[in-house]
Amino acid sequence: MWRLGFFFHEMGYGLLSVFLPLYVIAIGGSLFEFGIMASVALLFSIPGAFLWGYLCDRSKRYKRYILLSFVTSAVLLYFFTYTSSVALLIVLYTIMSVLHVAHEAPKNVLIAELYSREDWEKSFAFYEGFTEVGWLIGLVLGIVATTLSFGAASILFICAGLNLVAFLLSLVLVRDPAMVFERGLVSIEKSVDFASRGLFIASRMIDGEAVTTTLKRENVNAFCGGLILFSLATSILFTPMPIFISGVVKTALLPASLVFAIFVLNSGGGVLGYALARGRSDQSTTKSSIGRLVLLRGVFTFILILGFELSALFSVGLATMVLIVLGFLNALFMVNTLALSMETIPARKAGLFNVLIGIGGAAGSFLGPLIAQYFGFFTVFWITGVVFAMAYVAFKIF
Repeated sequence: MWRLGFFFHEMGYGLLSVFLPLYVIAIGGSLFEFGIMASVALLFSIPGAFLWGYLCDRSKRYKRYILLSFVTSAVLLYFFTYTSSVALLIVLYTIMSVLHVAHEAPKNVLIAELYSREDWEKSFAFYEGFTEVGWLIGLVLGIVATTLSFGAASILFICAGLNLVAFLLSLVLVRDPAMVFERGLVSIEKSVDFASRGLFIASRMIDGEAVTTTLKRENVNAFCGGLILFSLATSILFTPMPIFISGVVKTALLPASLVFAIFVLNSGGGVLGYALARGRSDQSTTKSSIGRLVLLRGVFTFILILGFELSALFSVGLATMVLIVLGFLNALFMVNTLALSMETIPARKAGLFNVLIGIGGAAGSFLGPLIAQYFGFFTVFWITGVVFAMAYVAFKIF
């Protein structure tokens, strides 16, 4: 039940995710200005993510930061309705982004501490799938709003209201864990397991037996680098994606509401991925599957290039199919990496996962619209595919 507030929060941000770039263009901004807004907001949220993660772990109080995130999102989205200046919108959105990430690390820690290590994949999969349904419903609200010709202020009021509901539900339902120890136990178990494997290899060598097993620690730097590269590629691709989809839909003479519908299907692919991850989650296969998921994301990004050789109508169909698959693959990736991050990242650094994602996201949010505006989406898709390949190499090293 404690996840219910997050469900409504994701509804609000699902609606906002596609509406915001279209709103920036509508008030006279450009793709480049939207890229600046997204990248600056993510850049400032990076130290915020680390700070909130440190503070919640140090105080062992998680609920207060979740409430802070939801209530400030509601208030600032309300103030969005009073501005038609891109510069002011950038300032407000940056402030909101810094406060918004206050719930990310506490949410991850709550899941890690409320469930045993064997259930982390399933627990993260359930949370992400449940909230992805909220995101999907938010996109459906976007379809309804555009079909009914809602104004920008009305849509922003809906986003603010959904975050207010999230705050009120979390105020009642979220509870801090009575004891915080599960991540510490996992860290001890990993150290004992490493020492045990070392002793086993040493004893076999002393007995003169051939040893083919190698004793190797995980390369945490490679894991961090892989996260940054994956986030970079994802942001380069998806930050300007609503504009690309809007363009091909308009060229095909299809209704504007189809833009939201395509992203609903993208989110639906994510829901399916989280459902599969919950049913099949296996701690032993988590590491080996990450690289394959990243590589597949790159392959399907390259497939988007084929759309330039097709008619407008077929381009819409191809883009829709690819976005569904990318949503599915992203869900599996997030479940695996979230579980590994809670196992790998030490206490009081719970916000590091969001910091790494934020670094790649900030760079990608700036580069994606910039590349799209000056070099076109063909170049965006090529560069994204190459960066996904680099992320694959990093995770293989890990």
